[in-house]
Amino acid sequence: MRATITGFVLALGLCAARPASADTSGQQLAEHAGQSLIGAPAPALVLTTIDGQRIDLSRLYGQKAVYLKFWATWCVPCRQQMPHFEHTFENAGQDLAVIAVNAGFNDSLDDVKAYRQTVGLKMPIVIDDGRLADALHLRVTPQHIVIARDGRIIYIGHLVDDRLEAALQSARARPVEAVANTATASPHAATLGVGAHVPNLSLTAVDGTILSLADPASQRSTVLMFMSPWCESYLEQSRPQRSAACRRAREQSETLAAQSGMRWVGIASGLWATTDDLSEYRLKQHVAVPLALDESGGLFRRFGVRDVPTFVVVNSRGVIVNRVDEVTDHLHDDLSKSASRAL
Repeated sequence: MRATITGFVLALGLCAARPASADTSGQQLAEHAGQSLIGAPAPALVLTTIDGQRIDLSRLYGQKAVYLKFWATWCVPCRQQMPHFEHTFENAGQDLAVIAVNAGFNDSLDDVKAYRQTVGLKMPIVIDDGRLADALHLRVTPQHIVIARDGRIIYIGHLVDDRLEAALQSARARPVEAVANTATASPHAATLGVGAHVPNLSLTAVDGTILSLADPASQRSTVLMFMSPWCESYLEQSRPQRSAACRRAREQSETLAAQSGMRWVGIASGLWATTDDLSEYRLKQHVAVPLALDESGGLFRRFGVRDVPTFVVVNSRGVIVNRVDEVTDHLHDDLSKSASRAL
């Protein structure tokens, strides 16, 4: 865990904030999220690498063990673990497939390609479209998924330690008497865009308040603010522009929530966040907007949110009327235009 890649050594102080606050907490989140998957058939998905190569996971099962690793270019422990990951790929042999799965969160294709070139990664890289994260219960980065030769998931974790090494060895050594019936990933519902009705469901805010995506009284417009409690602090050095955007979004949202007459609902990503983290963030930053945790990431995927902050404006009838992905100092004007159309 102490290894770093030249050119990507970050200040140690960055590790004091989420999402890399403690390796043990990352391991616990990964293990808890993946507990129900251990022993289950792995998903049968066809992946496409950033170079256009197709990888049919179902065709690997029965032939090779598979090692999937979720990661992100801004993730400190991901960078620290990259030497081990590259070494594992280079020494995989014929009985292990090693695939890097970028989580697709606050990362673009250009970000991933630039990182690959700078670091010199050689393994196949996939940017997840949400299907793997859903099927494999992504909660942290890095998150390791080890699938045995018989197509069953045998390990989910966060650390590079003896448990991971033992799982990789076991996955390669396990005899294949019968390949498990691979799990068919649930089909994704169409992404909700402008003009779509939001689902009729409720969220529980960290203060216990029950929140709906649209105004239950059908009187006011609602702003859904997709965010992360660690964006401002954790990305301050690795992604300063994104960190600043998150800070501007928080500051402007507090003012607008008090003055605009619109409902505001904050929806936090479950990646590297718990309800306790969200409560702590709310108290520390004196956030008045109600905040709820999207632990499974289902709402982020349903609305097609790949970056934070993102704002979705829903009118009083529950119809999406606008979306703001790029936060500037003029958020008030953008949302005001939406509000006039939403009434």
